Amino acid sequence: MAGHPLGAGFLAHPAGVVVAEWASRLLDVAGELDAGLAALRQDQRTRLRVSASLTIAEQLLPGWLVSFQAAARRREQPAAEVVLTAANSDVVIEHVRAGHADVGFIEGPRTPRDLRSRIVGQDTLALVVPHGHPWARRRRPVTAAELAATALVTREPGSGARDALTEALRSALGPDTVQPPPVLALSTGTAVRAAVLAGAGPAVLSELAVVDDIAAHRLHRVPLEGVELRRALRAVWPGPGGPPAGAVRDLVAHIAAGRGRAAGSG
Repeated sequence: MAGHPLGAGFLAHPAGVVVAEWASRLLDVAGELDAGLAALRQDQRTRLRVSASLTIAEQLLPGWLVSFQAAARRREQPAAEVVLTAANSDVVIEHVRAGHADVGFIEGPRTPRDLRSRIVGQDTLALVVPHGHPWARRRRPVTAAELAATALVTREPGSGARDALTEALRSALGPDTVQPPPVLALSTGTAVRAAVLAGAGPAVLSELAVVDDIAAHRLHRVPLEGVELRRALRAVWPGPGGPPAGAVRDLVAHIAAGRGRAAGSG
C-alpha cells in the first residue's frame, strides 16, 4: 500500500486498516451519490410534470410545448418529455404544493403566498351569447351591474375564469357584490361553450376559447362597460427562488420571453 494518503505506518496499525476500509466505502458511496445526482438532474431536464388550468391546457400549452421542443432541437438538446394534467386553477395549485407537478399554470386573480410565480401571458374574458339572445341585438354595452345581476352559465367553483369574473365585479361594484346562482355550473370551458350554443344563457369565457365561434357568427360577443376582464396567466412553482434548474426553468423562460406565446395571449 505504498503511497496511500494515510501513510504506511498508519495502515500497519489495526485501527488504521479499519479507517482505511471506512474511507474506501465512503469514496464508493460518494461516487454513487454523484452518479445518482447526475441522473436526477438529467431526469429533471428531460421529464417534466406539468399541471395547467383547462383554458391554458386546451388553448395555449400545445403551442407553447411545440415551440419549446423545437427550440431544444435547434440547440441539439434532448426535448423534455412532458406529462400534462389539466384541472381547474385551485387543483393545479394543490398539485404543485403536494409535489405532484414540477410546475403549474394558473389563470386566477391571486397567487398563493406559499408559491413563487411569474406572469407568462395575458388573456381577456368575453361575454358571449347565442345570436337569438336579446343581448345580441342591443346597441349599448352591458354594464357591470347588469352582468352581476344576471344568472350565467359558468365553470365550477375553483375555476380561474369564474374567480376572475367574481373578483372583477367586486372590484367594479364593491366587495359585497353577490351574483345569482348560475344557470349551469360545468367542469370545462368546452362544456360551457356548448351550453351557450344550445341556448342555456350568457357566459363569460376566455376569448381564446370562443374566437372561432365569434368569427363564424355562431356566438355574439356582447360589449361591456365598467368592468375590467383582462387577466394575467401565471406559472407557479414551490421553493424560495426562481424556477428550479432544468426543464422547469427552461420552459418558463421560453414562454415568458414570448417565443412560445400563442396569438391573443399577449
